[in-house]
Amino acid sequence: MTTWTSDELDGIEAAEELRIASLRRDGSLSSWRTIWVVRLGDDIFVRSVNGSTSAWFRGTRVRQEGRIQAGGVEKDVTFVDAEAEVDDRVDAAYRAKYGHYAANIIASITSPEASATTMRLVPRAQRS
Repeated sequence: MTTWTSDELDGIEAAEELRIASLRRDGSLSSWRTIWVVRLGDDIFVRSVNGSTSAWFRGTRVRQEGRIQAGGVEKDVTFVDAEAEVDDRVDAAYRAKYGHYAANIIASITSPEASATTMRLVPRAQRS
């Protein structure tokens, strides 16, 4: 299994936003979407502020694979549904990183609907 390097983790963590595209059934990438991203230790997490009805989130369900760009890192990833046990820690990471935004925005990304979409991004070997 491929893992994040320290430089990749640091770059993604420092980035304000992450661009994400899911892999379609035919192997092509969907349109890029810009979302928020947080790091917990050696793991990278994302979630959909609009819950499971968001188009970009629904796209991740097709093949559970895609590509991300953030902080100088561009990487193929697998989308792994996070266990509910990390929700409180992911909430805290979002509050810490994005707490300078309005309280209602933070409440949206830490809502039960958003938490239900929490995914861990697992790096994959680059395509040739």
